Amino acid sequence: MIKGQITNNIRRLRFDHDEMTQKQLAEKTGVSRQTIVAIEKAKYSPSLELAFQIAHVFGCSLGDVFSYEIGD
Repeated sequence: MIKGQITNNIRRLRFDHDEMTQKQLAEKTGVSRQTIVAIEKAKYSPSLELAFQIAHVFGCSLGDVFSYEIGD
């Protein structure tokens, strides 16, 4: 089985959007701040629905927020 990892640009996108806080992003997507922290640190992979919601908040595509890297 091929192992991969989801990475993200959430921290940079938050900074680029008037330094949005993790709490503000959490409120806009209906999750806890801790969930946003875990996603940013790649400790938790969001559901597809949450991933689309996060992209929508930033006004960009899913691929601009998340990427999938295949390891060896």
